[in-house]
Amino acid sequence: SGESGAGKTESTKLLLQHIMNLCKGNSQLEQQILQVNPLLEAFGNAQTAMNDNSSRFGKYIQLRFHKNTVQGAKLSEYLLEKSRVVQQDAGERNFHIFYYMFAGLSSEEKEIYGLLDPSLYRYVSGRFGTQDTAQRWKHKYKEVCNALDMVGFQEQEQVDMQAILAGVLSLGNVTFEPEESNGSAKVSEASRGWLKVAAVSGCIEPACVLFSALLWRPSVSCCCSFCADARDSIAKVAYGRVFGWIVCKINELLAENVDSEVELREIGILDIFGFENFAVNRFEQFCINLANEQLQHFFNHHIFQLEQAAYKEEDLPWETITFNNNEPVLDLLLAKPLGLLSLLDEQSAFPQATDKTFVDKLNSSFKGNLHFQPGRGRVLAFSIIHYAGKVQYTAKGFLEKNRDTLPANVRGLFVNSITPLLSVLFKGKSFCFAALLIFPCSHQHSLMVLMERMYSANPHFVRCIKPNSQKEPGVMDSQVVLQQLRYNGLLETIRIRRDGFSWRPSFEECAER
Repeated sequence: SGESGAGKTESTKLLLQHIMNLCKGNSQLEQQILQVNPLLEAFGNAQTAMNDNSSRFGKYIQLRFHKNTVQGAKLSEYLLEKSRVVQQDAGERNFHIFYYMFAGLSSEEKEIYGLLDPSLYRYVSGRFGTQDTAQRWKHKYKEVCNALDMVGFQEQEQVDMQAILAGVLSLGNVTFEPEESNGSAKVSEASRGWLKVAAVSGCIEPACVLFSALLWRPSVSCCCSFCADARDSIAKVAYGRVFGWIVCKINELLAENVDSEVELREIGILDIFGFENFAVNRFEQFCINLANEQLQHFFNHHIFQLEQAAYKEEDLPWETITFNNNEPVLDLLLAKPLGLLSLLDEQSAFPQATDKTFVDKLNSSFKGNLHFQPGRGRVLAFSIIHYAGKVQYTAKGFLEKNRDTLPANVRGLFVNSITPLLSVLFKGKSFCFAALLIFPCSHQHSLMVLMERMYSANPHFVRCIKPNSQKEPGVMDSQVVLQQLRYNGLLETIRIRRDGFSWRPSFEECAER
């Protein structure tokens, strides 16, 4: 754990390499497991203001052993930041894979996928970088292709996957304008070519079928903003399902092939998104910080509460060490039926509810709460005093992202695609979405499952500390480091380790010595 950019993913890769080296083997399975991380980074990481290679999802890797040899592995992923596909803030980029494709595909391959100059695409905002950067991305694209081959993806699956990603980019360039005759919306003349390319990439023919899906509306007159939301919703869901499919395929290919009677031991590694506080914090930052809040509570429980309870139980002389208990913050966020998430779910269930009614509900429900502050002036926002500090969240989009709905006719559109992969991605029964937990509305449940795993394990904590806020190598900012040591509870941890009892042999071990 640690802040965004503190080195969690790099530490995870080093730890995996170390474990594989300790196995003293060089089997194909072990090599496949090592290839999983660069593959997931390409599709799940992106440049942010805090980190050039920021994980925009959380992952839990389970390694299964028999007689000190790896027999299989399983990957669980949490809360992919799908909104990044359609929108990035200043100084940020989309997921790496889009840039790798532009840099790594040949001219002939780009023509097959309908890809033009990257500066033309709204979803990547023309941020392509320097020639050196492009060369680095070209090398990364080759690494991704090698990883796909090594893990076991078929060639046609890789082609279909890249066609879908190219279609997502083309879809983002489709714009809308009012229909003069009846005030409804239509695809603008200038972007009809993009619509056709997006339809061809998804093998949805004719293009008018995709056109109809974009203009679908429940019972209100169609407007341009509604159609733009439908376009972005399709792009986010398509990307999210490609990512989920990759995880499912990885799990199929890395599953252990042993008799059910064989008892397997397990090491699990959790690499989860770090605490974030940007200039503008949205629903995604709220979910990320909630996860970190729960992990901090787990750390406190294990390091302070269980530790000191053991000393008390054994009647050891001990002066209780106090720590910053974040239970009140979790009560504010998770309590039922009046916690923040419960109120969000309640508001999401009302069709007439808006982000403003949601904020009004929060302001009235949490008036006087020491860990909640209403937004000032006319700003539609609220602040939470987290264990790591105060974060202001803009409320715009909270309800929409929590609902995360996709019209049924759009789903049917892709189910009937003649691209096998796209069809499979949208057929619910043949794809394990419930297990993947990639949608924001299931965030609370996925965190609950994750915490159950943590509490049932024998945990070791790797606390990653960020040396400075400028992403500079070799620079140690004492104040930045000290702030992290304080809010992580590491100063109290050092004290309990220094004054406590770090070596605990069993009675048998002690007697034998």
